[in-house]
Formats: sequence, C-alpha cells, structure tokens
Amino acid sequence: MGNILVGASSWADRALIGSGWYPREHNTTAGRLEYYAGRFPIVGVDTTAYAIPAAETVTAWVERTPPEFTFDVTAFNLLTGHRVRPDAIPADLRPEGSEKVRHRDLDDRTMAELWRRFHESLQPLVDADKLGAVLLRFPDWLARGDAATRRVLATARECRPHRVAVELRHPSWYEGPHALETLRTLQAEDVGYVCVDESFEPGPVVVATAEPGVVRLHRPQTDAGLARWAQRLRALAGEVDTLHVLIDSPGGRAPLDAAALADKLHTGRLVARS
Repeated sequence: MGNILVGASSWADRALIGSGWYPREHNTTAGRLEYYAGRFPIVGVDTTAYAIPAAETVTAWVERTPPEFTFDVTAFNLLTGHRVRPDAIPADLRPEGSEKVRHRDLDDRTMAELWRRFHESLQPLVDADKLGAVLLRFPDWLARGDAATRRVLATARECRPHRVAVELRHPSWYEGPHALETLRTLQAEDVGYVCVDESFEPGPVVVATAEPGVVRLHRPQTDAGLARWAQRLRALAGEVDTLHVLIDSPGGRAPLDAAALADKLHTGRLVARS
C-alpha cells in the first residue's frame, strides 16, 4: 500500500489568509508557508498558473519547508491553452496590442522559451527533491477528440523529465467508453490522471494511471463526504506507491478539510500510510 499525502491546493490564497487559520504572527507569504509546512506534507502551487515565478522565489519555498516536503506545481496557464493577460508573460516575450494572449498568438520560438523558463523555475525544487508532479490543468472547453488528445500528450511531453499529471475538466473525456480510452491513453504515455470531484456521470473516476496518483477535491466538503473519500483513497492507494490529495475547498476551508480527511485516514496530518 502506498503513502497518502494530504494537503491544500494553496497556502496563500486570499480566502485562506482571510479565514483566520494562520496565527497573526505568521503574516508574510514565507511565514505562512513555514507554518503550513509544519502541519502538512504537501501543498499545491496555483500561483504558477498565473505567472512563471523567479528562481529566487522558489528557492525561498525550499528554504521554508522541511526536507521531506512536496510541492505539486501547476503549469503556467498559457502552456495548457488558457488565455492570459499580457502582463503575465515576461516582458521580453510579451506581444503587443492584445488584451488576452493565446498560444496561437506566439511563435514556436517564444513558446519554447516559455517552457525553458518554466523548467528553470522548477530547478530549486528538483535540486532539493521537493518537486512532486507538474499539474497540467486544461481549459473546461477542451473536449475529447484526436486533436485534443495529441495536444494533451504533447504538452505532457514538454514537462519531462518531471512527473506529470493532467486535469481534464470537459465531461466528454469520461462519457461512456471514452473514460476507459482516456485512461488507457494516459497510462500508455506514463502520464498521470488527476481525479477531480466534479459532477460527471456516473460519478468521479477514481483511478491512477501513473506515479504519483493525484486527487484534487474542489467542491465544498461535509464530514460524510470526507468519510466516503477516505474509503476511496484507501482503495486507490493500493494501486500506487504514493498518492497526492490536494483539497481546494471554498471559503478558506482547505486546511481544515485536509486535516479532517487525514484524521479519517487514521494516521494524522503529516502523512497517511494506508
């Protein structure tokens, strides 16, 4: 049975900061991370979806966390097909005259440079052995199809040699026989599938296609719902060496729900071994 690492999808989102979870004396980004990392073994990094961080910033994350801590880092949105504001792009690569920038607005050389800089930003985590997986969150409108599948796999290959997991939000990927086809395609490429608690019929697809297994819970949680997820996670942990569970509950409740889930897994907050 594999280790289950439970944490929040962010340590610094506005709702969490305003929730009162952090003590008053931990009133900086670095201080909050240090406090958070004393209570959980893993965190998601969503800020990287909106801009590629400086290596100095990532180095500070490394320095504020214990040796065994893990970061799952979301790729810059432009790399996965989202539109972004021009000021999210490094100034020397920024196109002129656009309110929103898409992948197609940039030439291949510029996209390659964005990928290079994204990889460069991850290096402090790699050097410290703290990078878990790169998370590729594709747009809600990206429906299943041959071209879309090629796009997903090509993007995943750009993340190598790091572990990578993809979050596909359009329901067409999971309709009827397409669910199995989607999962087999990812597994064949050694690409992780991000299980999400969305309202796809007949329900969440709780499987893993590569190491580590990744589950992201976006919806409001109840005690009964967390108990059901604990059962699912124990079963899923039997398929992988390591399972990452990131909670993104609204209203700043993510660390509270993460702690409650870890308790239901009967091993405390820092690590859960099934």
